[in-house]
Order: sequence, then C-alpha cells, then structure tokens
Amino acid sequence: MMKPRNSIAKSIFQKFKNVSNPRKPPFSSSSILESIPREKVDCLVIGAGIVGIAVAKELSVNHGRQVLVLDSAPIFGTGTSSRNSEVIHAGIYHPTNSLKHRVFPRQSEDELKCLVTSACLHCASKASFCVRGKELLYKYCKDHEIPHKQIGKLIVATGLSEVPRLSTLMTRGIQNGVEGLRMMEGYEATTLEPELQCVKALWSPSSGIVDSHSLMLSLVGEAESHGTTFSYNTAVIGGHIEGNQIQIHVSGSNAIANWNGSSELDSELILIPKLVVNSAGLSAPAIAKRMKGLPDGIIPASHYARGCYFTLSNTKSPFKHLIYPIPEVGGLGVHVTLDLNGQVKFGPDVEWIKGIDDIPSFLNMFDYSVREDRANQFYPAIRKYYPSLKDGSLEPGYAGIRPKLSGPEEGPTDFVVQGEDIHGISGLVNLFGIESPGLTSSMAIAEHVAAKLLK
Repeated sequence: MMKPRNSIAKSIFQKFKNVSNPRKPPFSSSSILESIPREKVDCLVIGAGIVGIAVAKELSVNHGRQVLVLDSAPIFGTGTSSRNSEVIHAGIYHPTNSLKHRVFPRQSEDELKCLVTSACLHCASKASFCVRGKELLYKYCKDHEIPHKQIGKLIVATGLSEVPRLSTLMTRGIQNGVEGLRMMEGYEATTLEPELQCVKALWSPSSGIVDSHSLMLSLVGEAESHGTTFSYNTAVIGGHIEGNQIQIHVSGSNAIANWNGSSELDSELILIPKLVVNSAGLSAPAIAKRMKGLPDGIIPASHYARGCYFTLSNTKSPFKHLIYPIPEVGGLGVHVTLDLNGQVKFGPDVEWIKGIDDIPSFLNMFDYSVREDRANQFYPAIRKYYPSLKDGSLEPGYAGIRPKLSGPEEGPTDFVVQGEDIHGISGLVNLFGIESPGLTSSMAIAEHVAAKLLK
C-alpha cells in the first residue's frame, strides 16, 4: 500500500537532498540500480499540464486512488497548457472516424513501427474527445465558478476558392455531433462583426474561451484535497521493466540541468507504481524512449512547431467573437482570440523547429521569444479578414510549442492514447501528440485514461 502522501513527498525531496555523489556510474548498471532508493506508489502521473492534472483529479476524486504527480518545472502548467489560445473548441476540425474503441492484436516491432508511422494505430479521436470534453469543461467551469465565456466562433472564407473547404468543415462538424452550426453569407457575418471581411462564414455558437490558469488551479486543489501529491522540480528521466512491472527513474531538475550530454543520466530515486500515465506533453516521447523494455517501434517520432501570438495595441477591440480563417498545414491559421478582459490577440503561426534533444524537452528549455519582425508575416494574413488593421498596431505577445506527431507537409495526426494492448506493459498509458484541442479535451481524455487503466 502506498505510504501517506506527506511521506512520499518528504521521501522524494530527502533523497534528492542527500545525494552526495553526482558522478556515480550510469543507472543502466544492474549493481547501481540495486543501490538506488526505491519507493512504492499507487498511481503516478508524469507531467502537471492540464491533461496530467485532469487525470490526477479523475483518478483521485472519482476513483479513490492515491496519486503522485511529478513535473520538472517549479509549478504546474508551465508548458503548452499555459501557452495557447485558451479557446474552448466545438469539435469541428477533426475527422469523425475514431479508432479508440478498437483493440489491435499484438504485433511485431516492425509491424508496429509501420502502423505507427501511418498514424493508424492506437489513436483516439480528437473529435470525440473534443465534443465530450467541451461538455465536461463547460459544466466544470459553471459548477466551480471558473472564468469562462461562450462567445461563439466564425470560421471565415475570404475567397470563393475557400468556400468548399468551409462546407467540408460544416459537414464534418455535424458528423461529429456539434450542434448549432450555421453557414452564413458574408453580409450576415458582418452584421455580427462589422470589421470582418469574408464571402462566407461558418458560425459555431458553442465555441468559447476559458481562463486556463484558474481551471488548472481548481483541478489541482480538488486533486490535492483527495490525497494527490504534486512534486515539482522533479524530473522523470526514464525507467525499466522488471517482471512486467514498470519502474520509473527520477531525478531532481537541478541535477539534470547540468548534465554533460555524453554520459547516461543518473537516477536519484526509483518509483514502483501500480499505474503510470505518461502525460509529459512535449517530452512524452523522449521519456518513453528512455523506458528500457518498451518496444522502440511503438513510440512515434516527435516534431515541434512554435506558434507566436501578437496583441493589438492602443485600440478598442474590433471583434466580439472568435474569428478563424480556413485551417493551414500544422495549425488552424492566424486567428482572432479574445481573453476574458476583451484584449485581442492574433495567432498562432507555425514555425517548425528542429534539433531538440532530451534534456531541453525534459526541462521545457524551448525558445519562447517572439521576434518583432515576425509581425511582417502576421499583417497580410490578418488583413485577409480584417483589412482595417493598421501598420504598427501589433505588439509581440507570447509563444507556445505544439507537440506534433507529423512534420511539415505531412497530414494531421490524431491523439495517441497507448495502453497495454499495444506495448504489453501492465498499468502504463502513454499520451502522445496532445496538442490542440488538448485543453478542451482534457477531462474527456482523463475519463478515457482512467477507464483504460481500471478496466
């Protein structure tokens, strides 16, 4: 049985505090493994982003499990969860077909690699998660007084060539079960938004915005009140399989920040959980690759896309609703988002980044700077639907990184929720490629993960 939560937290910090030899041999040595302190836990969640927090809340509040959440950052939600548009999506964009209820037989590693590459295995539908997650999110926000607003969205076609794609989005949204969708002529859309220019628009009344920090703070509080422990500045650096049971290697974030890049990472503590959820977001694939005994072929390749946002300065907000162009490769296009104070922001764009190794992803050491000259690409994109945008009115806002499973010019991929039926490891679920609409889908993903682990 898991020790009391205070004991576990104290144990983790004490083990890190007492480490006196940072140059010990690689943790892959069996003799060294035997000498590393171990701690048994009930449920371990890797990553304190919105999805990890939602999973912890689901397991502790609704299923009575004792949960330990580890994150390499000094606080929750410092990655993609706090660097996004804070939009509650309706469920329009993603294909209807879902593979999440299909069970695939065990495959050879080569077969698995082929299937993963083609993005047709162990995927869970973004569409179904988004639609269900939207319902759960609106209810949770209402019940817990989380700042949010259902302001609606207009997806716009700015030229006749885009109208067929707009019609496809409407058809897809209806197939996904999104209610209230309506196609508008351009003049109708401008009655809602006089500053808007378009030939047609798809109206989505169930889209909205949410204060993501308040949401995460509430979920953390609920989870903690039901016995969940959050341990920050604590990095998962890998693991190994022993007798079909996964053991997780843990180190203090400060210790791995000074890693020389050539030797293997040192583990300061080994956790032996009954259940593990790898919801580490940007570093989830890298962590999975460092779990010795997990087949390499089932881990999808990582791609990273930076998206920048610019804010509108010194002017009253020209819009009251979300305004989205037709989606582009890698994202939903540079769109209009409003925060709950009415401030307008435009973004994100798509900038593919390469050369990311394990440590930067473990410690979220990405470049989040926004160069002023990127505004030169924003102005023409925004003026397609907002022609009155004045020169010099955009100011750098913030940037986020998307954890992509497909690269430039490759087709979009679905969420990957990977359980024992795929990798053969009891009690382990890997979450890969949880980008947009991850915020909207978070509670639905948590439901699904709990059901997968506790079946």
